[in-house]
Amino acid sequence: MNENKSGTPDAFAGEFLSFTLGDEHYGVDILKVQEIRGYDSVTRVPDAPDYIKGVINLRGTIVPVIDLRLKLHLAEARYDSFTVMIVLNVEERVVGIVVDGVSDVIPLSHDQVRPTPEFGAAVDTRFISGIGTVDERMLILLDIETLLDSADLVAEELEAAA
Repeated sequence: MNENKSGTPDAFAGEFLSFTLGDEHYGVDILKVQEIRGYDSVTRVPDAPDYIKGVINLRGTIVPVIDLRLKLHLAEARYDSFTVMIVLNVEERVVGIVVDGVSDVIPLSHDQVRPTPEFGAAVDTRFISGIGTVDERMLILLDIETLLDSADLVAEELEAAA
């Protein structure tokens, strides 16, 4: 991975799909987004962790669905007319993530991305690849591969059970 003058890896520059969880704005690499759809019912799978809402059948593909608010230990998830499912294609796997709402696609240059701050052992920042700044707004950029790898074993078990 190459680095630019600011020391930020080149992989950070690009376009990010902006979405909200509570009052915070997050971003995920737009190249990983397969589709955006309204949240509809999922088939629950017994013994799955709370953040795994279940599975859906997306045109013949069984897709595990993760509630990102629960996965990131944020306040209790609410489901309303604004709740959205972002279907991601990550490392040849299709996964749905449930978010509060989708904002827009935001292009970020290297100068607009800062490294993840160090919080020590009290805060798990493995899932955060950086902080994007757009005007006065900050965008928490998610490392979706790391996030989904942490749920990997569970998702594979769900796919096998479905």
